[in-house]
Amino acid sequence: MAETPRLALPLLEPAQAQKHVTVNEALALLDAFAQPVAVSATLAAPPASPAEGACYLVPAAATGAWAGAGGKLALWSGGAWTFRAPFRGMTVFVADEGRLALYDPLRGWATARAISPHGAATAEIVLEEEVTLAGAFVSTAMAIPDRAVVIGVSTRTTAAVTGATSYSCGIAGETAKFGGGLGVALGATNVGVIGPTAFYAATPVRLTAAGGNFTGGKVRVAIHALMPNAPLS
Repeated sequence: MAETPRLALPLLEPAQAQKHVTVNEALALLDAFAQPVAVSATLAAPPASPAEGACYLVPAAATGAWAGAGGKLALWSGGAWTFRAPFRGMTVFVADEGRLALYDPLRGWATARAISPHGAATAEIVLEEEVTLAGAFVSTAMAIPDRAVVIGVSTRTTAAVTGATSYSCGIAGETAKFGGGLGVALGATNVGVIGPTAFYAATPVRLTAAGGNFTGGKVRVAIHALMPNAPLS
């Protein structure tokens, strides 16, 4: 059966019987693969009970019914998996990570806003962690990546901070780089924007207590940055 070139949608044949079958199949594929939303891009094996119409990005080392389909989109429809190969420039929203993935034949699925013909890429990244507070300061387990260009770090108090009367957000040696005198009440937020700043080593974010040591509380920290990547060829 003839198919469209990009999404491989089935085309009607002249004098074809039961045209509705082909049309319905094409509509189901169009529903899944036009402006696609993937449930996940990291599952190594198909889920046991996928929802009808659920779409996944298949990782390289996938197993089971996904074996050999690495890099493709997998659609669960009518009790079976249907796979489609991506094309250059295709974008997919990865729901469980809250990010857009852009496909390039050299880089595969990349978190990038732009990719050159030889694989150079610029990505917009947001890294997030909830930090439990104790002591004079706490550093995040996550780090600003090496070679990232940071535009800011934002915070939200997710459990009221105790012990300290306020806190600052920064890095070692610049403890208020992203804001000082920050609120300790539940729900307090800050968007600590800075002039775009390049980092040349992986750098944790540090929350520093003011007016006393931290004795409790939690703060969610988000790093907002651009990430350049060199050409691959």
